[in-house]
Amino acid sequence: MKEHKARALRSLSCYVITASDTRTERTDESGKAIIRMLKDAGHTIAGYSILKDEPVHIRRLIRREARRKDLHAFIINGGTGISSRDSTFDAIEGIMDKKLPGFGELFRWLSYQEIGTAAIMSRSTAGVFKGKVIISVPGSLNAVKLAMKKIILPELPHMVAEVSRKPACGRHNT
Repeated sequence: MKEHKARALRSLSCYVITASDTRTERTDESGKAIIRMLKDAGHTIAGYSILKDEPVHIRRLIRREARRKDLHAFIINGGTGISSRDSTFDAIEGIMDKKLPGFGELFRWLSYQEIGTAAIMSRSTAGVFKGKVIISVPGSLNAVKLAMKKIILPELPHMVAEVSRKPACGRHNT
């Protein structure tokens, strides 16, 4: 594991998406926090968008931007709850090539330690789409900070390295 992390890129290019029916650039504290924390960790911001929490808009943007060679990851905040308007999970779950259920499990466990049983209502998720890491977290500022500090920043370079790794001749990655 240590050798894999040692091979990971130190500076990644990330696209930040806020899925919200109400936030604007001025009021998007969670999106700004993700951008600030990524930059502070040495990563670059390939793009930033605020979209209505509509699956068609979210999928369209991800499909378009995933074609970029310089992009490593998408980090999406918002739309992971269970209200009728929360549809980010549904938008990305259906297009992922590979899913990382451990991300959501770990996030909910960490969240439970802070907010208690309400953590079960989070549909945070992560996976891979067209060779890009895609991570979706709740839109609350506290949830974003928790996910960024405890999971995303420590593990994102390793995730990108694994997604980018080519299999050895005749062998498959496991």
